[in-house]
Amino acid sequence: MQKLDIVIIGGGPIGIACGLEAKKKGLTYVILEKGPIVNSLFKYPVNMQFFSSSEKLEIDEIPFISREAKPSRGEALEYYRRIITSNQLNIHLFEKVISVENNEGIFDVKTSKNNYQAKNIVVATGFYDIPNTLKVTGEDLEKVSHYYNDPHFYAGQKVAIIGASNSAIDAALECYRKGAEVSLIIRGDEVGQRVKYWVRPDIINRIKEGSIKAFYKSEVVEITEDKIEIKTPEGHIRIKNDFVLALTGYKPNFLFLENMGVHLSKDDKKRPVYNEETMETNVKGIYLAGVICGGMETHKWFIENSRVHAKMIVENITER
Repeated sequence: MQKLDIVIIGGGPIGIACGLEAKKKGLTYVILEKGPIVNSLFKYPVNMQFFSSSEKLEIDEIPFISREAKPSRGEALEYYRRIITSNQLNIHLFEKVISVENNEGIFDVKTSKNNYQAKNIVVATGFYDIPNTLKVTGEDLEKVSHYYNDPHFYAGQKVAIIGASNSAIDAALECYRKGAEVSLIIRGDEVGQRVKYWVRPDIINRIKEGSIKAFYKSEVVEITEDKIEIKTPEGHIRIKNDFVLALTGYKPNFLFLENMGVHLSKDDKKRPVYNEETMETNVKGIYLAGVICGGMETHKWFIENSRVHAKMIVENITER
């Protein structure tokens, strides 16, 4: 079995950036992605527009040309796909990493399709695969989803959307404009401050005019086949409902990190331990890249401020 210099876990933008750097330095590597190219971006809503402008989503100084300043999901998918094909990166798709074992400084990587050995591991897995659950009765009903894709599906339906972040607000506006009867259930007392600046006034105005019903300082306590029960400041109420979109955020796979021996902070933020100059964790040879570095603070790292991780990691590896 060939002993690789690096196994990169995750084929998102930052994993791709790590592959580009490894190739430039002449290192042997493979990128392992459990889904399609940039799987997390592929799972974004079909009409999503990025908060960041296209140049901030660029990797390796490869120009990202988009029709508008802030690119769409489709443009991003095409951009990253072309980078992989044009640079002939060694990426294995639909191959899930099952385990990583440290065998005296050499890592044995077992996947759903193969086995690898590597001197170094880069974890660039993001956080989009494990949703924060509501932990309420009825959450396992078929009508409940933690992911939102296309507003057409909800046309003419009574839709409850839980959350106050960009994903929830985008879904609320899109579903409303496709003819859904939308209710927003927000735990706080206002729409999230980090909602895209050109979207926030829109949702506030739709709420004020009554087009979208918002329940502030509220939370869903039970979901049934045709209703939901909401705890509000005025007491418990039940409203008719066809679908629930619980867009309450996501979290990294902490168990995967812990199984590799990576330490997490003891507080509720669960930040992985790593050297901020090299991105190496407490386990020698295991590096972190991208949003996973923030633990539960998934708003801390984005493509635009974590794409530098690739150079930091590969430079540290080559210096050794």
